[in-house]
Amino acid sequence: MKCPFCGAAETTVADTRINDDGDIVRRRRRCLTCDKRFSTYERAEIRLPQVVKKNGSRVDYDREKLSASLWLSLRKRPVTVEAVDAAIIRIEEKLLTLGEREVPSEKIGEMVMRELKKLDKVAYIRFASVYRNFEDVDEFSDIIREVSPRPVARRGR
Repeated sequence: MKCPFCGAAETTVADTRINDDGDIVRRRRRCLTCDKRFSTYERAEIRLPQVVKKNGSRVDYDREKLSASLWLSLRKRPVTVEAVDAAIIRIEEKLLTLGEREVPSEKIGEMVMRELKKLDKVAYIRFASVYRNFEDVDEFSDIIREVSPRPVARRGR
């Protein structure tokens, strides 16, 4: 590690500590040339895949855009911030486990739909109606039937 004070390349690690969450390592270092001390921090670099849009262009994954889409569908619905954050984390974990460098936007849209279906049926229908670009009322009716509770069969007396 290069010394930030004198620029010398020779430094030693005097102390290593891991934070409480176990995801950051703090190293206390000493320069062998100027004898000054400084700290460095290490954390795992996690790169989410690039998003391939329908027109073929590629953009970096944007958590804020994902959050905004969810919240737009959930507008005026009784869903907590914690539940939405957990959904975003689940989507990001799925993206990471894919191990792909690029993911089609359609795949992310399907992940969002699955999460919304669990969170709130109305938000799911809102998102699906825009995402799937319904052409007629029948497509809209189909998605409503998909989330509607099944009627209970009556038993004869």
